[in-house]
Amino acid sequence: MEIAVLALGCFWGPEKKYGQLEGIYRTEVGYCGGNSPNTNYREVCTGTTNHAEAVKLEFDPKVISYEEIVKKFFEFHDPTTLNSQGPDFGTQYRSEIFYLNDEQKKIAQKVMNEENVRLSGRVVTKLSELKNYCVAEEYHQKYLEKR
Repeated sequence: MEIAVLALGCFWGPEKKYGQLEGIYRTEVGYCGGNSPNTNYREVCTGTTNHAEAVKLEFDPKVISYEEIVKKFFEFHDPTTLNSQGPDFGTQYRSEIFYLNDEQKKIAQKVMNEENVRLSGRVVTKLSELKNYCVAEEYHQKYLEKR
C-alpha cells in the first residue's frame, strides 16, 4: 500500500469520489501544509495556520497508479481557481498536491504540466512536500456518528 495526500477544496467531496475508485482502500480527511503539526477547523478558518483541507488516500499501486490518482485530482476540482472551490473561499480551499517522495513529485509535476498546457497556462495548483498533516476532528466525529 502507498499513500497520497491531495488538497482540492472542501475535503468531503473528494474523499467520497476517491473512495469509490477501485484500488483506494482507505480515505481520511485532514489538514496539511500548515505551520504546526496539529490544528482544527476553527483555527484553519482564521487563515493564519497555512493548512489546506486535504484528503489522505491509502491505495494499492498494483490496482491504481499514483499517476491515475493525480489525473483524477485534476478531474475532481477546478485547478484554475486560486484559494477557492465552488462556494468555498480561503487559503484552506487551495489546490495543492503534497508529495511523499521524489517519484511522486516527478509524476505530479508531469501531470500538472500536461494539465497546464490543456488549460492554457491557468493552473494554480501548488506542488509541495508533505508537511504537518493532521486528521480533522470532523472526520472522527462523522465516523463515530455512523456507529
